[in-house]
Amino acid sequence: MSVWLTTILEIVKLTVPALVVFMTVYFLMKQYLENQRQIKLLDIRQGQQEKTLPLRLQAYERLSLFCDRIAIPNLLLRWKKPGMTTAELKFSLLMAIQQEYEHNITQQVYVSDQLWQIVKIARDDAVNFISLVADSVDPKAKAEDFSEALIQYVSTREMGVDKALIAIKREAGILL
Repeated sequence: MSVWLTTILEIVKLTVPALVVFMTVYFLMKQYLENQRQIKLLDIRQGQQEKTLPLRLQAYERLSLFCDRIAIPNLLLRWKKPGMTTAELKFSLLMAIQQEYEHNITQQVYVSDQLWQIVKIARDDAVNFISLVADSVDPKAKAEDFSEALIQYVSTREMGVDKALIAIKREAGILL
């Protein structure tokens, strides 16, 4: 019996240190491989940011330009022509907003969903604003009457494009 006991003790003396060494190596290797994976992920993210940062900044610039171009005073400067009626000017303004929106719709890929919703609200605000004021003016009246009513109404309230520009600047500032 003592031979068996001696043999078991010898096996335990050899096995326990081997298990301790094995477990230590296992956990060290696991930690090392996890750190290497994290470093690789950081490298990949940094590479992606270097590629996407210019695109994202360009998207913020284009959305800022979009907001500027759909601001009522700027629309009037570009689209009001001598001899137009209220109905013609209203149609031109609404078409201009729609075209600007369609031209910039792909920028939503590069900005947050929340910012894109704010930009859409700004667009809808401009469209609703133009329609609301147009309803208060005779469609056959001169475009000057309509544009004066638009300018007068703009001066009394904050427009959605102003809020959108603030949101664009805020989100772009986070990137920098």
